[in-house]
Amino acid sequence: MVSDVAAFRRFNRSFTRRIGLLSDTYLGQDRPLGEARLLYEIGSGASLRDLRTRLGLDAGYLSRLVRSLADAGLVRVRTGDRDSRLRIVEPTAAGEAELAEQHRRADALVTGLLDGLTGDQRRRLIDAMGTAERLLRLAAITIGPADPESADGRRCLHAYAAELDARFPEGFDTADLVAPGEIRGDRGVLLLAREDGRAVGCGALRTFEPGIGEIRHVWLDRDVRGLGLGRRLLAELEGAALARGMSAVRLGTHPELSEAIQMYRTSGYSEIPHYGDDPHSGLWFEKRLG
Repeated sequence: MVSDVAAFRRFNRSFTRRIGLLSDTYLGQDRPLGEARLLYEIGSGASLRDLRTRLGLDAGYLSRLVRSLADAGLVRVRTGDRDSRLRIVEPTAAGEAELAEQHRRADALVTGLLDGLTGDQRRRLIDAMGTAERLLRLAAITIGPADPESADGRRCLHAYAAELDARFPEGFDTADLVAPGEIRGDRGVLLLAREDGRAVGCGALRTFEPGIGEIRHVWLDRDVRGLGLGRRLLAELEGAALARGMSAVRLGTHPELSEAIQMYRTSGYSEIPHYGDDPHSGLWFEKRLG
C-alpha cells in the first residue's frame, strides 16, 4: 500500500507540473487555477447551489471566487427566474471571451504534449487516462446504510422498480419491493452508494432464515454503470451479512437481467434450486461466506 501511495503522489506531481497547475497564471492568463476552473464550470450559467455541489467547495470560498470574477467583470450574479432564493451566475461578454481563450490555450497545450508521441503511444495514453478516470470515480463513491423510508432510499428503490417495470414482460410494481421493516435494524440493511453526495445506487440485505441472508434490489443509476460499482456494492452487502453472523447469502433474479446474472456468476455465486415466493425470479443463487 505504501508503494501505491508513493506512485500515486509521484504521478500527481508530474501531471500538475506538465499541465501548468503550479503557476498563479493558469495557461498564461491572468487568472489562478481556481478562478479559471470556476469560469469553465459556470459555462453559459449555473446556480451557486449547483456549483457548490458539483465542485465540492465550501460556500464561503465559492463566494470569494465568484466575487473575484465579478470584480474582474467576467461574471454577473442574479436571482433565479422561478425561485428567488437561487443565485444564478452568468458570464459577461468579457467572461465568454476569456473562456474561449482558455479553451484555445488548453487545446494548444494538450496538442503540444501529444505531438511528442506516436499514434500508438497517444492511444495508449488516452486509454490509460480513461481507465484512471473511471477508477478515481469508483474510489470516490461512498457506500453506507440508509433508512429505506428516507428521501434518497425511496428514490433509489422506486427507480429500481421503474426500470424493472420497463424491462420485465410482466411488469414490476413498487408493491413488489420488500417492506422497509425487513431491511433495517436487526432484520437487515439498505445500502446506498453516493457520488458527490448524490445517491446513485442501492442494494438491500434481509434475514431470510437464521444464519442465511437474502440480497435484494441491487440497482445502479445508468451514469455510474461500467465502473465496477455493482461488484463493490455486492461485496459490501456480503460484508454486512458477515457482520450479522450469516454464513451464506442467497438471491433470486429475473432471466431478463443478463448483466446481473453474469456479475453473480463471476462473483462466486452458485445456482441453486428454486426457493422463496418472489414471482419475478427465474434463477436462484447462493454464496457461502467466510
